[in-house]
Amino acid sequence: MKSTDIEPFFATLQRANPHPVSELEYTSVFELLAAVLLSAQATDAGVNKATRRLFPRAGTPRRMLALGLPALTEAIRSIGLYRNKAKNLIETCRLLIERHGGTVPRSREALQALPGVGRKTANVVLNVAFGEPTMAVDTHVFRVANRTGLAPGRNELEVENTLLERVPGPYRVDAHHWLILHGRYVCKARAPLCAQCAVAAWCDSAPRPR
Repeated sequence: MKSTDIEPFFATLQRANPHPVSELEYTSVFELLAAVLLSAQATDAGVNKATRRLFPRAGTPRRMLALGLPALTEAIRSIGLYRNKAKNLIETCRLLIERHGGTVPRSREALQALPGVGRKTANVVLNVAFGEPTMAVDTHVFRVANRTGLAPGRNELEVENTLLERVPGPYRVDAHHWLILHGRYVCKARAPLCAQCAVAAWCDSAPRPR
């Protein structure tokens, strides 16, 4: 993708969805952190189904810790890797209480020091909860960035760094939302819907009319 194509690419995505939001359901920064932690290798829909029952019972670190590991494990059994995620979430709650007074920290270093919180999860929390212009690179963002030529990279960190360099400032806060949604519903892995794609004109991989 040429540099001159990037602004109209994002302007088009913005017009179609001026205020994109995460499809994970949450009512607090802690619930967002917990939901993103649970979403690794799982669908947002699957996580929401579990957290609709979980969060009313345990929507704070202290209430989650009081719920206990066995009950939490059972509550998220429908989510992939649930045993390991339950252990990480319980330990994260303990550390949030011990180190941060029960609140979610705003620094990347502090977030990534929590069990089960990697760079992508930290980026989501920093972006969605605190409005920072981070780029959370999941499988959808990675695919769209490479397929379109927007931010080619061999791994997530390369794609993230290239996105931060190439995405114009006015679009940076919402960019990863647009790319996730575009990858989830249009630029699909096996059968991209190029004929229905609003940004195909600027995509390096879209079929061109003969």
